[in-house]
Amino acid sequence: MSSDDNAPQGAPTPDHDLPEHVRETAIALISAYADHNREELDRVIPRAADDVEDVMSELRVIAAFLGRRVQETGVVWKPADSREAVARTVAEMLPPELEFAVSTAWEAHSIGEEETAERLAQGDRMVFAHMLAAFCSAVGLAVYKRAELVSTLRQVTGLSD
Repeated sequence: MSSDDNAPQGAPTPDHDLPEHVRETAIALISAYADHNREELDRVIPRAADDVEDVMSELRVIAAFLGRRVQETGVVWKPADSREAVARTVAEMLPPELEFAVSTAWEAHSIGEEETAERLAQGDRMVFAHMLAAFCSAVGLAVYKRAELVSTLRQVTGLSD
């Protein structure tokens, strides 16, 4: 396994070979949440829904990277912070019933209650995609400025900026 000397410290290696459009879509979801741009989110959702499992996989990789960055930088980030941040991030970005599903599913997920999170999502995999993208946006903005966040994620995922 080789690593890119120019990649940010703690960056995932390119072992996850998802198509470029999937990586672009994952970053676009995070970016829409970071900008609190509902129109952009509405444009990205259909693309994300078309490849929801792969998009969720990419979002998990990004979330792990950002989680490590939080630890490395010493930013204090507790589970309660993530619950509040996800709820705040999705507020007014989604229809009320989806906003509620995402917030409550993340609350369960953040304390390890995966079965409860699945039940709250009612089988809608996009609830998990929104949840992961909102988390990545919130934790990413705790570590990076907005412009740095997107460019760093593009670099980490192997996309040119």
